Amino acid sequence: MNTSPNNFDTIERLIFEDGIRIKAIDLHPELDLMLVILNTKAVLHTKLSAYPTLAMAKQKELLKYELIADGTGVHWPLLDEDLSLKGFLQDELKNIVKVGKESFTA
Repeated sequence: MNTSPNNFDTIERLIFEDGIRIKAIDLHPELDLMLVILNTKAVLHTKLSAYPTLAMAKQKELLKYELIADGTGVHWPLLDEDLSLKGFLQDELKNIVKVGKESFTA
């Protein structure tokens, strides 16, 4: 990640200049769903199956997570898995663009 203030990409600006942070994670393995709740009250949706370590984890392991780096990441200590807010935002943007393209071709 580029941390020079003049070279932030758009997503890094949201995180480091606008203060977007992860507030909580809500996991629903039975639905293959992870919700990433932001301090802006926005909710990002992602599939647990997109993360093999999380997809194979037991409920107890999934529920033991900690927000790290002032809410810019999530760490699962029992799984040794780390995910970043930047990655979640990039995935959400990709999903929005994909859905938009599908609506034009339908």
